Amino acid sequence: MPLDIPSQATMVNQQLEKNSQQLETRVATQEKELALLKKTIAASLKRKEPWWLKVAGSFEHDPTFDEAVRLGQEWRKTAESGD
Repeated sequence: MPLDIPSQATMVNQQLEKNSQQLETRVATQEKELALLKKTIAASLKRKEPWWLKVAGSFEHDPTFDEAVRLGQEWRKTAESGD
């Protein structure tokens, strides 16, 4: 059975066009996401208040945090004495 060269060439061209369109769509999506990331980073760099001021004091009167501090102090004391 002879091969129909023009028909196969058309099919190959159609497949290449489909793949190209898919790639262009993916690249466009990634470009949008990258632009959003850049915008987010730029906005965070413009903040005048350091990030740690937002969390400073957030554990005040937290019994779990107080216990962690106590255990840390206890560990340091035993580490210093060599026990």
